[in-house]
Amino acid sequence: MPDQAEHIHPIALIGVPVDAHSSFLRGCALGPAAIRSAIRAESSNSYAENGVDTARDGLVLDLGDLPVGNRGHDHPLIQDAAAEQYRHGRKVIALGGDHAVTFPLVAAMAGFHPGANLLHFDAHGDLYDSYDGDPLSHASPFARIMESGLVANLVQVGIRTLNPHQKAQAERFGVHQFSARNFAGAIKRLGAGPTYISIDLDGLDPAYAPGVSHHEPGGLTVREVIDLIDAVPGPIIGADVVELNPTRDINGMTAMVAAKLVKELIGRMATA
Repeated sequence: MPDQAEHIHPIALIGVPVDAHSSFLRGCALGPAAIRSAIRAESSNSYAENGVDTARDGLVLDLGDLPVGNRGHDHPLIQDAAAEQYRHGRKVIALGGDHAVTFPLVAAMAGFHPGANLLHFDAHGDLYDSYDGDPLSHASPFARIMESGLVANLVQVGIRTLNPHQKAQAERFGVHQFSARNFAGAIKRLGAGPTYISIDLDGLDPAYAPGVSHHEPGGLTVREVIDLIDAVPGPIIGADVVELNPTRDINGMTAMVAAKLVKELIGRMATA
């Protein structure tokens, strides 16, 4: 358990309520509010598993939700808002929103942490060159990230919908992909340097996270995701938790999973 008197790295929490680039269902714009409500739920407390009190004064600066228009033109606003926090020496956790938000968030991070690693949890590779004619689709952010050279290394875990196009894209960009069936060795593919983590909640099995637009059985457990986060060798300097669709949730259980992951990210980011 960390000494609570040691230096704590400040973290900015930013809500990004957009789903204009979703390909199947809308509803992820409601995600940030649902995650915040779950974080405050009286059924749990504010401590991460490593002993960090995520509600400690000065640790997390909740900036609320960005004033997005949610018409598909919000990327510059998202990137600028995240970059401003990195400029002030803070780490960033973003609450989505659909997965399209990861492109501008990583672009902001890369301006201050060039050559970082990117660890991505998802059922899907999200490497489409374009999806339904939309190059900024939530099915395409990692193609935009890799072709822009924003990270040195992309490791994807939980993939279980790989088709020929996304396989070719992964080979083109040198992506390390690990299925939900076999992800041993995934962490070894990360370098020791700074790491950004992107968590699409449909990377988890729908038994744990039913409140997503794209149910894909056979996924990861909550414990597996937390253990992989804890095993990241370098400092975690940014993260997003995306694709919560509260209109599909059951008793708020996916929102609670998202809140748990946010708290564990805060705990891990706070001390390294």
